[in-house]
Amino acid sequence: MIRNKLLPCKYYQKLMKRIAVDMDGVLADVYEQFYAYDERDFGRRKQPEEVMGMHEAEAFPSIRKFIYENGFFLNTPVMQGSQDVLKRLNEKYEVFIVSSATEFPQSLPEKQSWLGQHFPFITWQQMVFCGSKHIISADIMIDDQFRNLDSFKGQTLLFTQPHNINNREHQHTRVDSWQDIERLLLR
Repeated sequence: MIRNKLLPCKYYQKLMKRIAVDMDGVLADVYEQFYAYDERDFGRRKQPEEVMGMHEAEAFPSIRKFIYENGFFLNTPVMQGSQDVLKRLNEKYEVFIVSSATEFPQSLPEKQSWLGQHFPFITWQQMVFCGSKHIISADIMIDDQFRNLDSFKGQTLLFTQPHNINNREHQHTRVDSWQDIERLLLR
């Protein structure tokens, strides 16, 4: 009688597609944080249409100050729908959270803590904090920045954010929400 043997975990990982998921602007709603900090400092909340198509630094001139404040990354809201969809992606794909966090070294412990709090199913082995995402090797990348997607070799999903909304001439698949990601990757 032949028994079915379980294949080693490494075998299954090779069968699973790998997804690299950005944090800021994809999992973490940094624009909501920018609006809140800008309103705190200037007494008026900007409307989304005021910043559409503008680079973040142009839309929020004090952005460099904001991102160096203790708690900025730790207290950033979670992008709507991301927790449920990412949890299900994590069951079907080999998921890595990839952040260019070393640009802001003080953000490293905050981002790790934030992920642990809001995405407890993501292990420390699935967190990649780097300087440049050009080194990332995966099948799919979900990001809001062209500089990260343009040189990526696999399938690219551009997560819509105000800074990229007006650029329609690109080769990336645009997703406006985590429900769009769910439709593309979990059906």
